Amino acid sequence: MSRHHALKHRVVTTFQRRVGNPILSRLPFQTLLETTGRTSGLPRRTPVGGRRVGNAFWFVSEFGDRSQYVRNIRADPRVRVRINGTWHTGTAHPLPEDDARARLKGLPRYNSAAVRALGTDLLTVRVDLNG
Repeated sequence: MSRHHALKHRVVTTFQRRVGNPILSRLPFQTLLETTGRTSGLPRRTPVGGRRVGNAFWFVSEFGDRSQYVRNIRADPRVRVRINGTWHTGTAHPLPEDDARARLKGLPRYNSAAVRALGTDLLTVRVDLNG
């Protein structure tokens, strides 16, 4: 990874962790992904932008396997997603073979623009929702 990408990752994730995520997580309309912390075992909630299509929820991670929630998913793919204020359980699947840039075209516009602008290693994630 280039020094530029490493710096960008550090700046963006620090801002998200300390400012953006705490604010967005409190908004009732914000979509949230809940994973289980791979070390702590505690629930970890992260605001995400994506779209439900049938019984699947699709989103793109800006930093791929370097995202803490992706690392949590790889350790335990059982997740919950809050969509329009309702929690859904499911199983998350990182899809490195999917074209994440093309996927972003079908997801919410503003979030997709931010992911494209800030991301350095895009990764599509599909959550198969139960019921």
